Amino acid sequence: MEFRGRRDRGLKFIKPYRNIGELNPVEQLKLSRHPFEVAQAIIETYSKQGVDSINKVPGELERFKWVGMYPQRQGGDAFMMRIKVPGGVMTAAQVREIGVAADAFAEGPDDSPVFGNRYADLTTRQDIQLHWIRIADVPRIWQRFWDVGLTTVQACGDSARNVCSCPVSGIDEKEVVAALPVAEAISAFFTGNREYANLPRKFKIAVAGCTEDCARVEINDIGLWPSEQADGTVGFNVLIGGGLSDGERMASDIDVFIRPDQAVELCRGVAQLFGELGNRENRGLARMRYLAQELGPEGFRSALDERTKFALEPAGRELTTAFRGDHVGVHPQKQPGLLYIGCSVPVGRMHGIELIELARLAETYGDGGVRIGIDQNFIVSGIPEERLDDLLAEPLMQTYSPFPGPFERGVVACTGSEFCRFAVVETKERAVKWARTLDAQLSSGDGGGTARDDAGVIRMHFSGCSASCAQPQIADIGFRGDIAHIDEHIEEAVDIGLGGSLGPDAAFIDWIEGALPVDRVPDALLRVVTRYREERRSGEPFHLWARRTNADQLRSTLVGAAGSVTS
Repeated sequence: MEFRGRRDRGLKFIKPYRNIGELNPVEQLKLSRHPFEVAQAIIETYSKQGVDSINKVPGELERFKWVGMYPQRQGGDAFMMRIKVPGGVMTAAQVREIGVAADAFAEGPDDSPVFGNRYADLTTRQDIQLHWIRIADVPRIWQRFWDVGLTTVQACGDSARNVCSCPVSGIDEKEVVAALPVAEAISAFFTGNREYANLPRKFKIAVAGCTEDCARVEINDIGLWPSEQADGTVGFNVLIGGGLSDGERMASDIDVFIRPDQAVELCRGVAQLFGELGNRENRGLARMRYLAQELGPEGFRSALDERTKFALEPAGRELTTAFRGDHVGVHPQKQPGLLYIGCSVPVGRMHGIELIELARLAETYGDGGVRIGIDQNFIVSGIPEERLDDLLAEPLMQTYSPFPGPFERGVVACTGSEFCRFAVVETKERAVKWARTLDAQLSSGDGGGTARDDAGVIRMHFSGCSASCAQPQIADIGFRGDIAHIDEHIEEAVDIGLGGSLGPDAAFIDWIEGALPVDRVPDALLRVVTRYREERRSGEPFHLWARRTNADQLRSTLVGAAGSVTS
């Protein structure tokens, strides 16, 4: 791990006291001890003395986030470790090392009936997460990761998180400005930088270089997507203040155009603004979207103009024309004769040994690169056309097919109550079962799509709580964990929303039904998807059908009669 800047120096802020004149407890502990100090303490003390030694330092578990670690809901010596993958692009050596770590160090006490044990989770921010990590193993894992160019620094915490970009940047035929180098440069500036590691809350950045918003910039604190000036200069327009969770908000266009070489300074200026003016009293109002809402686009632009080293130019012509949910399937690269394959990983969970095998396939058939999408899937790049059939015949390609059913292809889920302390329901096992059930029951009615296109895909996103880690608000069908009171007992349940999307049709879902018991969800899904296929207009996607259909009718369809399907 590498940290930069003086130990006693953090980003100064001008208005720490917004209303009540008292910093919240997390802000106080960050000032009492810089969060980066936890790294050396883990190596020198906690890994040797055990988890009980952590509690001797007030607030130390909160600081664990700055090195990519959370305690699991099981407590004790069980941690989640999150690995940053800027832009989602990895080498085969990195994939192999994560697979080794999952297989060697991420073994839980019990096997999952669906996923078994010793696995890793691909996330909606192009990270990879390991579970059941013991504190004694952390230093050796970090060293192995460092040796192949991986880090967990600032994968969590109140600082710049993993910087997302188009997962096929550099190889996509539709890319108009290179996103990956920009994402990597932004990540390099913030990662390990003491002066910008103390922000009011998490800070999310996404860079899209294609015309289909692969990076989902509209739900990030900073979103850069391609635009063109009148003289033909291609760069990025800047969006500010997007986010999900409670109080979801689409990012605002602040009328700023930047060239790729200005992106790091632009993001630094926004971080300074957020650090100085963000709310450090109430963590519920500390995300940057609340500051963006307070200042408005013009006010935010003016405040940013005072903090950047270049004058802000007016926005250019937006080039985004569509929203692309994933890169599953076989696709030509812009390099002649080469292909990339996007493989479906339902809810993003893979065994460590499978990641090791994926690294072998990338080296054997491709250019040695593996890319993680924001949809929790992976991509193998640089495959010569003549090697395609051989790669498709490999057993791993049967497990994680580039030609999945429409529901397995579109299913996304957070870790849920299996590991997360905030989730109220189990997510991943249920989401996979629901998707496979729908594929089995509706496979003959996929809207005319062949096995090698995306006709009829319906995206279902399942979050175990309101934190929206699975991004349910932008899904065709979104689930949010809830509790149902049935007679005199409590059951796991979900709120169900319909009709979310980004891009030209951007809108969040409408929450249609609340606290539906989970054992009734499969039948509810079957009814609503069947109705969609009966009523849709030619070429009409699910989210547009849901928006034009009366909410009471949708609710009636979802509730229906309770079925006998096991969740």
